[in-house]
Amino acid sequence: MKILTKVLVYLIFPLAIIGLAYMIIEGVMEPVRFNNEKASREQVAIQRLKDIRTLQNAYKTECGKFTASFDTLKSFYTDSSMKVVMQLGSADDSVAVANTENLKKRNPRIKPEQMLELYRKGERLVFRIENEIPVKDTLFKNRKDFNLDSLAFVPFSHGDSIKMAAVVKTVSGVKVPLFEASLTYKSLLKGMDNQLRINLDASEKERNEKKYGTSDFSGLKVGSITAPNNNAGNWE
Repeated sequence: MKILTKVLVYLIFPLAIIGLAYMIIEGVMEPVRFNNEKASREQVAIQRLKDIRTLQNAYKTECGKFTASFDTLKSFYTDSSMKVVMQLGSADDSVAVANTENLKKRNPRIKPEQMLELYRKGERLVFRIENEIPVKDTLFKNRKDFNLDSLAFVPFSHGDSIKMAAVVKTVSGVKVPLFEASLTYKSLLKGMDNQLRINLDASEKERNEKKYGTSDFSGLKVGSITAPNNNAGNWE
């Protein structure tokens, strides 16, 4: 009996206490680790949605509408050009402004290319010139982390697709092009604690119900095909 008591006091009870302490610590740390990993993955996903927005805005500038096709966006990036307007000279330079006005009075049909030649020779002028520049030489040119082939996929999901839609909606009698791109937490947080992810979905849907009047989505989204929102992201 004494031996059993000693085993309980010196071995079983301490191990039980250590095990209980470990379970308590794990219970506290698991949500912390989950939230840290979630924040890390969100940063990558948000950048991808921002890249989609940048491409969509450039595409709309050239084509007058958004697209629901990632293949179209990719083709636009690799094969198309976009107009870039560059201003030379300063509108605050009164001499340059006067010189430009006089030049146009003497030669009303003067072209920007001709003005550019004069500008290069040292003439003080103020004017704009429009160039056609390949999209790939303009957007994301200095972004080493930009990967066109990954644009359509949810990061960390092992292949799940980002959902994208585009419509033209009549708002106050005016036709407005709209787009949205979205990814769910279910895809973004794949491989993480499933119960914590389910809890997150529930809280996100409750928050969206209060904020937007709808609870059918839990994740990250940019733009909206329901109403104009200046192509904002729901993280902004």
